[in-house]
Amino acid sequence: MTAAVSADAQRYYSPNVSIGGKAGVTLSQMSFSPGIRQSMLMGGMAGVSFRYTEERNFGIIAELNVEQRGWKENFEDLPFQYQRTLTYIQIPLLTHIYFGSRRVKGFFNLGPEISYMIASGIKSNFDYTNPAAVAGFPMHNRMTEQMYTPVKNKFDYGISAGAGIEVFVNRRNSILLEGRFYYGLGNIFPASKADTFAASRSMSVMVCLGYMFRIK
Repeated sequence: MTAAVSADAQRYYSPNVSIGGKAGVTLSQMSFSPGIRQSMLMGGMAGVSFRYTEERNFGIIAELNVEQRGWKENFEDLPFQYQRTLTYIQIPLLTHIYFGSRRVKGFFNLGPEISYMIASGIKSNFDYTNPAAVAGFPMHNRMTEQMYTPVKNKFDYGISAGAGIEVFVNRRNSILLEGRFYYGLGNIFPASKADTFAASRSMSVMVCLGYMFRIK
């Protein structure tokens, strides 16, 4: 019976193991509660991928990436600038669903992600630690604590979902283009009832170009 099951599995399944790399850009902001006036912050990302797939349009992907997230304050027409960049080591574990021909395939990726902040940087053209003392600063109806509050929680976790297209140059080499959305479930700032923010979660959109090499 074992031999029969093994033979049947070999008839219907052909495991495919690939490794590769990717690089691209990110657009991110934060989900704050109370909300703040912000716009998307552009950053970069790069990483490596491991992918295991089978013939029946299903597989898994594990990645190790470095990604920049954060936010950019929106001052509309005023000459003030503030942005905060948070750099993470990121590990997604994704379900990979694919379809198409031997040469061109479309795919969807979905799954959990964990990450750890390794760096944080602020760029500003005013004293963000004391904005009330800055001449002409729009203090009315504006939150400012997020500008100078230190990050407490460096560990983050959330959900990633993406879609893309993969073009096979030959049996072992392929190039892919993917767009992916990440929604964080962890808060970077303290979130107790006594704290200013009830939520401070990351959100980002990633667009990347990748290369995969089939090793099996």
